[in-house]
Parts: sequence; structure tokens; C-alpha cells
Amino acid sequence: MPYIIAEPCINVKDRSCVDVCPVDCIYEGDDMLYIHPDECIDCGACEPECPVTAIFPEEDTPPQWKAYIAKNRDAFQGANPPGKPQRKGT
Repeated sequence: MPYIIAEPCINVKDRSCVDVCPVDCIYEGDDMLYIHPDECIDCGACEPECPVTAIFPEEDTPPQWKAYIAKNRDAFQGANPPGKPQRKGT
């Protein structure tokens, strides 16, 4: 199961998770970052790096943020999917 990014990331978009992702599956939307569910390899490197505790394995997402499972998946289905964020130092 892939990891997802939930509500605590809204308007924060700290990129610490981006810097440690070995497959570059984290993308930047207008108000938050998203993990592409088809690209995530479930390594878990991103989860401990998140300073606002917004990243969860899909199956362990807290009940109040379960809607973010679909939000992460649906973000990549529309006409304007999130883009690749800039890594620190680039």
C-alpha cells in the first residue's frame, strides 16, 4: 500500500520528504504535496522526515483523514496533475 499525505500538509508544503524520496513520487499541488500512488514503492523514507506528521501508510491513515487517500489518488487523474517540486539546494 502506498503512503499518502494528509491535511497537516495544507499550506505547509515542507519539502523534507521530497529530498529523501528515492523514486521522486512526491508532487506539489496548489495547497499541499501529494504522493503518486502508482509510483510510491512503500519504502517509508518520507514519513519520519515530515515535520507536521502528515504522511501515513495508506492502511494506517487516521480516520479523520481517510478522505486524503482518495485525494492523493485523484490529484493525478485530472487535467492539471501536481508537478515535481524543487528539491532543496536546486
